[in-house]
Amino acid sequence: MRRLVAAGAAAVTVLGSGLALANTAGAHGGGDMRAEFVNAAGKSIGTAKLSPNRHGTQIKVEVQLPAAMAGFHGFHIHSVGQCVAPFTSAGGHLGENASDPTHRHRNHNGDLPVLLVNSDGYAEARFVTDRLEISALNDADGAAFIVHAAPDNYANIPATDPATRNPRYSNPNAVAVYPNTTTDDTTLKTGDAGARVACGVIHSS
Repeated sequence: MRRLVAAGAAAVTVLGSGLALANTAGAHGGGDMRAEFVNAAGKSIGTAKLSPNRHGTQIKVEVQLPAAMAGFHGFHIHSVGQCVAPFTSAGGHLGENASDPTHRHRNHNGDLPVLLVNSDGYAEARFVTDRLEISALNDADGAAFIVHAAPDNYANIPATDPATRNPRYSNPNAVAVYPNTTTDDTTLKTGDAGARVACGVIHSS
């Protein structure tokens, strides 16, 4: 993996309250942890490192995806440390409520900033989240990073003229989220991030 961040690379820093929506201390428990990303073919395509610091948990990730995947991609920590393609083995988002896995009532501890992939398929991001304690990732069933095929819209669907609104967000079972805007449980749960294209089991360094 490249060590130097090119001018176009995705480097993101998010401190403290920008992600402090879950009821966690975001403190310093646990030591460093890491993950190795694999694609659906089982090929190693990158790494991530998690380190506790005074703001919460610092995450550094580098991945090499196909150039055709340039753009934004949903990026989350999922609740099970298993990476068996198509990576549904990793379960849902870390911290989601089993009785209501959507974001209707609260955000998830595993929600992270979207990952920006450059035109050559390379992505690097660095940020801090206080949504989770690093020690919580080392429970009995572990945890894993997931990179999704599409951007995460965080269930934020801008209001549009009903005459031109995408029918995807205007079905009879939709849930009102913003004024004059509707969305469904798939959007509320995953942000329409789509299929899981890469996975990395998190483990102690």
